[in-house]
Amino acid sequence: MITLLHIKNIGIIDDLSIPLDVGFNVLTGETGAGKTLIIGALKILSGGRFSKEMMRTGESHSFVELSLDLPDFEDNVIVSREINASGKNVCKLNGRLVTVSELKEFMKKVIDIHGQNDNQSILDLNQHIDLLDGYAGAEIHEIKETYQKLYHEYVAVKKELSLNYGDDREKQRKLDLLNYQVNEIEEADLKETEEEELEEKRKMMLASEKIASNLQEAQNEIDNHSIDGLNNAIRALEKIEQYNSVYTDIVTRLKSSYYEVQEVARDLSMEEVSFDEEEQNRVEERLDLINSLKRKYGNTIEQILDYKNQVEKEIFEIMNLESYIQELKEKEAKIESELLVLAQKMNEIRLKYAQELSCEITRELKELEMQNAEFEVSVEQMDDKKFNRNGLDKVEFLIATNKGDEKKGLVKIASGGEMSRVMLAIKTVLADVDQTPILVFDEIDTGISGIAANATGEKMKKIAKNHQVICVTHLATIAAKGDCNYYIYKSNEENCTKTHVERLTEEETIREIARISNGEITETSLEHAREMRNLSQKIA
Repeated sequence: MITLLHIKNIGIIDDLSIPLDVGFNVLTGETGAGKTLIIGALKILSGGRFSKEMMRTGESHSFVELSLDLPDFEDNVIVSREINASGKNVCKLNGRLVTVSELKEFMKKVIDIHGQNDNQSILDLNQHIDLLDGYAGAEIHEIKETYQKLYHEYVAVKKELSLNYGDDREKQRKLDLLNYQVNEIEEADLKETEEEELEEKRKMMLASEKIASNLQEAQNEIDNHSIDGLNNAIRALEKIEQYNSVYTDIVTRLKSSYYEVQEVARDLSMEEVSFDEEEQNRVEERLDLINSLKRKYGNTIEQILDYKNQVEKEIFEIMNLESYIQELKEKEAKIESELLVLAQKMNEIRLKYAQELSCEITRELKELEMQNAEFEVSVEQMDDKKFNRNGLDKVEFLIATNKGDEKKGLVKIASGGEMSRVMLAIKTVLADVDQTPILVFDEIDTGISGIAANATGEKMKKIAKNHQVICVTHLATIAAKGDCNYYIYKSNEENCTKTHVERLTEEETIREIARISNGEITETSLEHAREMRNLSQKIA
């Protein structure tokens, strides 16, 4: 759900924060106060288009931010989009920069906005089969899961079969290249740790004069000063050790140091740091060879050796191409046979639930005063072996809104008002399986009244039991059903117009319902508003 919507510099909106609640959130208010701008801000944050005309006059940028409480996230998710006057976008998801496309992809799963001129998600043919399967529930879920695991394996086999080495000449050319690569790596006789060892040796070679000079200096200092000094110190202390045991202990420690220094002196005298030119050339040539192979086959010796193994596998496959292809074809045929059985099972389940879903949505449409509407969930099985991730079925939602009309795809419905009611009927029936947590309805009640308006409100309230619903309306019957009601108004301040939003108390809600229903607040309209409110709050 949206916990907070923050909008800056869009139209007459200066800086507006709207805390929203669970359930059915209803927005009403003055004409031109900014209700449409609020929905527009949600569309912008959902990856919609932004025009310069939407930016508040005199401002350099527009900004929209949402705080979302989502089931798959432990903490609130913060989503924002800032657009400056030049059209540059800065989109963020929990502080991380994302593209507009990434933002749109994320928000598609979070919020569904419905208005008379919107391309609702329900018009996306790719979603129809998932909605039907969601309605079918557990009966199809396990079969579909098994099918999709098998389908991924099937796609991998098909991809492998699509590899083509061409005719014999092309095959030989490919083999020559691969064999050359293997031979080049084999002849190098690489060891995984040798590059580090060679680099260490090379470093020693380049610094050999400095190393030799300092080794000699250290040896001279030890020979000329340290050993003789220690020896003299020992002899001096030996002459007095009889007078105090402390001197005996010091003599013992000095002798230990004397022997240790003698050992170091011998080691330094044996240290060999000279390198002949031939050995230096061998190290340089070896490193050059390794770097040459790294440029061709990998960034490390380990990667080069891995590449060699892959090439050897490919050579084997080319050399045994006919038997390998035959093996793949047999595997493909076996998987196809298994997929066909599973696809047929899914088709039978879909046909069964398509009929049920068609009847339920048609019944909902009649309650929305579309008495002549007939809804159909069409399930059409495609040709064998044209498998996709959902099987062999093409599912499409069709409708005829008038008697005698041929059923057509939803996308061909011309009337915005009809489309809104169809969408609402579908959402009502599929409320339990629809995974989109937030639904926004922007004045979908335009052009309806009476029974249809009341039914529209009831259905949105029903949907709000499993989703957060945000609705902009001008009908009192719908406003009366709100769990949380908000009043949108504008004010003139310092020669500019600003939008304000106020969450209404229960008494304020009744007064707003009275205003909408009668145009003015009277005792009669208030009494009628209370009655509507009482009846609406009893909706199960």
